[in-house]
Order: sequence, then structure tokens, then C-alpha cells
Amino acid sequence: MAKPSYIGRAVRRIEDEQFLRGWARFTQDVSLADALQLTIVRSPYAHALIAGIDTHKAKTVPGFVTAVTGKELATWLNPFPTPPQSAGVRAQRRYPLAVDRVRFVGEGVVAVLAENAVAAVDAASEILVDYQELPAIIDPEKALAPEAPRVHPDWPDNLAFHWDHQYDDVDSAFRTADAVIELTLVNQRVYAAFLEPRAAAATYDERSGQLTVWASTQTPHTLRSGIASVLGVPEHQIRVIAPDVGGAFGAKGGLYPEYALVAALAWKLRRPVKWVETRSESFLATNHGRDQRQRVRAAFRRDGTLLGLDVEILSNLGAWNASPTRPTAVLTGLAIAGPYRVPALRLQVRCVVTNTTPQAAYRGAGRPEASYLLERLMDKAARELGLDPVTIRERNLLRPDDFPHRSPTGVPYDSGNYPAVLTEALRRFDYETARREQARLRAQGRMIGIGIASFCELSGPGWESATVRAHPDGTVTVLCGITPSGQGHATMLAQVVGEVLQLPLERIRVVTGDTVAVQQGIGTFGSRSTALGGSAAFLAAQEVLEKARAIAASALEVAPEDLEYRDGLFAVRGAPDRALPWERVTRLAYVMEGPPGNLEPGLEATRFFNPGRRNVPFGVHIAMVEVDPDTGSITILRYLAVDDSGRIVNPLLAEGQIHGSVAQGIGQALYEAIVYSETGQPMTQNFLDYVVPRALQVPVIEAAHVETPSPINPLGVKGIGEAGTTAAPPAIVNAVLDALSPLGVTHLDMPLTPERVWRAIREAQSQARS
Repeated sequence: MAKPSYIGRAVRRIEDEQFLRGWARFTQDVSLADALQLTIVRSPYAHALIAGIDTHKAKTVPGFVTAVTGKELATWLNPFPTPPQSAGVRAQRRYPLAVDRVRFVGEGVVAVLAENAVAAVDAASEILVDYQELPAIIDPEKALAPEAPRVHPDWPDNLAFHWDHQYDDVDSAFRTADAVIELTLVNQRVYAAFLEPRAAAATYDERSGQLTVWASTQTPHTLRSGIASVLGVPEHQIRVIAPDVGGAFGAKGGLYPEYALVAALAWKLRRPVKWVETRSESFLATNHGRDQRQRVRAAFRRDGTLLGLDVEILSNLGAWNASPTRPTAVLTGLAIAGPYRVPALRLQVRCVVTNTTPQAAYRGAGRPEASYLLERLMDKAARELGLDPVTIRERNLLRPDDFPHRSPTGVPYDSGNYPAVLTEALRRFDYETARREQARLRAQGRMIGIGIASFCELSGPGWESATVRAHPDGTVTVLCGITPSGQGHATMLAQVVGEVLQLPLERIRVVTGDTVAVQQGIGTFGSRSTALGGSAAFLAAQEVLEKARAIAASALEVAPEDLEYRDGLFAVRGAPDRALPWERVTRLAYVMEGPPGNLEPGLEATRFFNPGRRNVPFGVHIAMVEVDPDTGSITILRYLAVDDSGRIVNPLLAEGQIHGSVAQGIGQALYEAIVYSETGQPMTQNFLDYVVPRALQVPVIEAAHVETPSPINPLGVKGIGEAGTTAAPPAIVNAVLDALSPLGVTHLDMPLTPERVWRAIREAQSQARS
């Protein structure tokens, strides 16, 4: 056979057959004999004391088993652990259920267990909770006021975290500026809207003392650690399995109260327990994303050169800091310079708690918020300085000779040729022609706009692990700490290992998401899976190949360096008739007497890969839109994404990531928003009120790549999974504002719903007439 060359090839996903044929196994499909079904009584109030709980009527429901309150749980469970990475975040004491007060609508109050789901729901409806309603605080600005109601009474205020940072002389930058541009933005709260809501099941084995938990999670090892801490038992007694996961987008990471609750109840009652979230529950209790108020002042020269930034970020964490590490706004701060040269920076980040659903990671997790601020700023500055939006970006982008670069917040950038990506995007979009076409259509009365977004991300945090195990028959198993939720990880890992070992992909099996089978890992988030998990697998495969070479060399009585490996064959250089096939060498690795040359038996390797810093992908996305002046509706006429994500392992998977993330970015730009009343009641509790884009509202997405390999991992790859959620919101909003610019409309906050746009048009027309 010809030598496989898998890296760079658009290989179709090898894991898809099970989904197409209905063989996939999600957490809801886990069947446990004699399992109790869990339903959770949730708070209807945003803030209230729990004065009493009456379960007497629930006990009369056929099939009812028991009801457990938060106060009862607190007598035998530990509170949630404080992650070591969350230094500087104010300590909180959280349990799987509310103990003495509720802090947001949807917070769990009573766990109801029954023999079947219908009985559990019926019994839960009979439980009476006596609430004493308290004043609620919803607005993060008002939460900072000294007189604001305290979300946590033991705190002196509602400030959970703050970070102040300054780089160089900001005041001097503003004194010497030709123009000072100011902008206030809202990056609205959103919901992940995955296909599969959260779910968990657990069972305890009396004989082994092991608690097995199935959960729809991105981070099984982190979940295991959290459950072990809450239960106060060793981690080796807990096994967490992530079956097939129907979408996650950051919102299924970390330790959720319901997952800890399911595990704890199965442990305590010595019976299997299962919980499956309803969609209505998911809107209330699944961590939300984004929710930032941003203020920026920027100092510019007349030619568009940026001299300095003064940025204030206010993040609404909801009732609890639910991030497994620091709040996502920290990433906004770290990424606030984006792809630009920023000579001076003053940064203030404040994170407050309110009586709303906890906020944590959502695809991009802090980086899209930074990109949105910068790209809205660049467009406003270009408009006020009389420059083309492209010109101001060209003037400020980092250049190839700026690398390696360290941002004003101290973040090292690995590699990039940002001007080349911008040039390629302009070429593919045919920017000058597009502007002429825009002018022609505007002359006909049509409202056409073009928007651009240049962005960079901070991707691939931490380390990851992989084991590559060659079996006696020559097949290979890859065990990796990443956890797929639709990305195509099995295909990527098989390609990487297949490239090194020169094996057909069908001879490689991938195992993820099982804390007993897989060595300690971190999980999937932050566009890290290929850069870290793929690199760990690559290094482990190389180690396996070198040991196989040593075994073959001993068997052939030559030095390892005298062998070449090609087409699955170890052959002596200059003597091709003296050769051993891969399958013969793997057999030799496991013979009873041990491999030849007294080598250690076995043929496997485990590698933990830590690059020591994040990689920094870059991209330029350009959108063309049309606004209907009579309805305010927006049609995306064209969308181009040109990304530098380093070396592309699988173009097909990369394109899928771009398409999916752009679709979600379109959702935030035009449709999606979690809205609360002044008293903390959610106004968007289902898909009737919370609108996500449908297929007809997502245009054909043109995707292209400019590859600048990363020097910090052996594959040369960078992240790509969050590019669209980072670039699409500012690109589309800039395009819409460009379309409305002849009317004098210069600012709108997301989402740009038809009503919001229509009102802006009518107000502008009314002012023009007056």
C-alpha cells in the first residue's frame, strides 16, 4: 500500500455511521435496572428565603420514594470545591440544592425521587415550599451600588472579582491624540441551545465500592474530581463516563449541581438514579454565556494609528461563579488588544453577582466579547476619521516581524502573518468590486452594508494526554483525555496516529470520555483538542514507532538507525529483502519470553503534552447584508471567513467548525438574547421566545485558510472551533450599521432584531424630517 498521508486530507468522519443509523448512545439512553427517576423542584423566585418545605402530600403519590432538601444534603455533603485556578475570586459556599435561600429562578430546592418519571413529576407538583421573597438585583450596574441587595449575605458587596491592569503611559497617549473615540456596548446574555439538554445517571456497586456516573459533559475528569470532593471519597472510587454528547459549546463543562446531586443520591441510597433535563429546565438552570457591559475610550492619530485604549468591562456572573476557573471576563481582558499594536492600555475588569442564572463559558468564552469591542471600535473610529474600515485595520495590525509578540496584558503570541490573511480575504471577497456594487444598489434605494472583523483568539489552554497502544495483531487503540461533542475527534486522532504509524484508519480505534479507561485528562473546550490532544497522540505514536523500530532492529540484528519504515514495513536500508511487517513486530512485542534484545515487553506510550502557553489563531471575516427598510429584517447576502489556524489537519472538519460557529455567531448578532424582568423573572424560557437561526437564515459560508504553523506544538496547529462566534457578531453588526449609515444610525446593540432595526430606521427618518 502507498504510505498514508492523512494530515491535511479532507477525510470524512469515521464516527458518523453510529449517528446516521441511530446507534449512538446518549446519557438518556443509559438503562439502569431499578433506577429511581429524579425531578427537581425549582425556585419560582429570583431571591427568597426558604421558610419551610412540606412534603406530606408528595408521599401519597404512587411510586414516590423520597424527597431530599438542600438543608439535609448540607449535613453530609461538602460544598463545591474552589478550583485552584480561581485565585482572587471571592469564596462562595454552594451545594447541589439551595440550603436556606434561593438566588435565581430555576435554582434547585428539593430533589424528588420516584420509581418512574411520571410519579416523580407528580410528586414534585405536590411539594409546598414556603418562600419569603426578598428584593432581587438583576442589573449588574445597580448590583455595584452600596445599597443593592446582597446576593450572598456574608459578602460585604456583590463584587466577586476585580482586576486592574495598566501598560505604559495611557494618559500621555490621550493627551497627544488627534481624536478620542468612545463607545459603550452591551454583549447580551445567551443560551447554548444544544440539541441534547443535560442529563446524568449514576449507580453504586456494593462489591467494588465504585460509583459510576454517566453525564453529558465536556470534562469527565474534572467532573470526577468535583464529585469526589463533594462526597468526600477518593477519586479512584468514582468512574465518570461521557457517552455521546449532543452538543456542548462550553456550557457542559465543570461541576453542575444536578450532576453532583445524582451522584450523591445514588451513593447515599445505594440505588441507581437518573435525571434528564427538560428544555424548560435547561433555559433556567444551564449556565448562560456572555453578559458584559463594556466601555472603551481610544486614542487615535488622524491617520488612524491607535495610540492607547482605556477599557472597562463589567461582567454579570449570575448568582454563582460557575466557571471551573476564573470568570470568562478575565479572558476578555487578556484578549483585549486583539490582533493590533496597542502601545498603551488601561484595563478594569469587574465581575458581579446578581439574581440570575449563573454565567460561564459559551463558545469563545471571553474572546468574542473582546473581539466585538475592538471591531465595533475600529469601525466607529474609521467613520469619524474619514477612513475606510480596511485602512484603519491595515494601519494597526501586527506585522510578521512583530512575532514573537507579547500583548500589553502579557499574553505571548506564537506566530502569524495578519496582513497576508487580510489581503487574502479582500481578494476573495473582491472588496473594491463589492463596494462599487453596494453603491449601485444604494442608488436604487436598497440598504446594503459591508462589515469586516479582524480577530485573534487565545486558544488551547493547559495540557492534555494521550495513550497510543499497539495490540499484538497490529491494530491500535488511542486513548485521549479530550471529550467529543460533535467535533470529529475520533477522525482527527486516527488521522494523526495513522500519519505516524502509516496505518489505515480502520485499524485505529479511539477511546475518550471514560475516567477508568483513559489516563488523567482535561477535556474539550477553548479550541484545544487538536493542538493539545492531537499533539499528545502524535508524540505518543512517535514513541511507539521508535520502540517498534528497536524491536525490529533487534530481530533483524541491525542498528535501529539502519532501518527505514515505509508502507507498514521495517526494512534494512540497502537490503530490502530483509524486512519485517508492522504486524510481525507488534507480535514480537508481546511474546511470552519478551521481545528480542531484552527489550521491555509491550508496545504503548503515554504522553502528557503541555506547550506552556496558548496558541493564537487569527482571521478576517467579511459580511454583506441587506436591510429591509419596511420591516427591519436583515438578509445576509454573503459571508466569507478566511482563517489562519495554523496547519489544518482535516479541511473538512475545519470547515464544519467554521460553519457551525458562524451560525452561532449569527444567532447572537441577530436573534438571541436571554431577557429578565426587573424582578428577575426570565422572559425567554423556551424556543418560542428565544430565537435561534434556522437553516434558511444561515447563508452559504465561504471558508478559506492561510496557514502559519504554530511553533509551540509538534503539529503546528492552532484552534479553530470558536472562530465564527468570535468574528461573526462584529462582522454582521458592522455590516448592518454600514447599511444604515446613510440614515445617520451609528449604534445598535445586539441582537439586531427586526423590531430593533425598524425602530432605529423610523427614529432616524423622523429626525431627518424634523
